[in-house]
Amino acid sequence: MPKKIGSLTLYSVDDLHELLGMSKMTIRAYLREGKLKGKKLGVQWYVTEEAIRNYFEEPEDEPKPKKRKFKYIVQGVNDLVSETDECFTVDEALESLESQAIISLFQVKIVDTDSDEIVEIIKGRDFVERHT
Repeated sequence: MPKKIGSLTLYSVDDLHELLGMSKMTIRAYLREGKLKGKKLGVQWYVTEEAIRNYFEEPEDEPKPKKRKFKYIVQGVNDLVSETDECFTVDEALESLESQAIISLFQVKIVDTDSDEIVEIIKGRDFVERHT
């Protein structure tokens, strides 16, 4: 049963469990993570009516996928062609490839700039066909 202190009504985890039908573990997790605002007095969490209202009125933040940024490393595929060109746009990589006499001697490493992970290695000619 909620506790009334003057005009303030405080709900415990048990109260919210009974009223909302949510598990006590989930309610405690929401409180720890800050999804539901509350205060801990001793070992017991308490939530105000206003905090409950705010929880249900606030739109849920949907995580937006982070836009990945890439760099394109144009490089020769054998010892005969030792040239390497680091490009930061597809257009730069295309320009670099198109300036080569024999595109088939080149490949493009597509690298995630945040993690430095090689996402793909593609033949120069295939890269040109994909992006033109």
